[in-house]
Amino acid sequence: MEIDMRRLRNLISKQRDEIERSVEGTGYLARTVIGVGTFLLDNEGNIDLLSAKQLTTFEKFLKPLLEQPPR
Repeated sequence: MEIDMRRLRNLISKQRDEIERSVEGTGYLARTVIGVGTFLLDNEGNIDLLSAKQLTTFEKFLKPLLEQPPR
């Protein structure tokens, strides 16, 4: 999957409330999801560098948010 880095950067920096809503009631922390997103930003969106847990977090929370049309 090719990550839209601009969309990811916007999600992490300006739309954290969307991340917080997506993790609400799941037992995950928003800061964990934000950390995975930041890691991807730092590594040019290279998903192959994610650990198994990070990949699960990405697929469960960030990927669906990135696939939504931008607001």
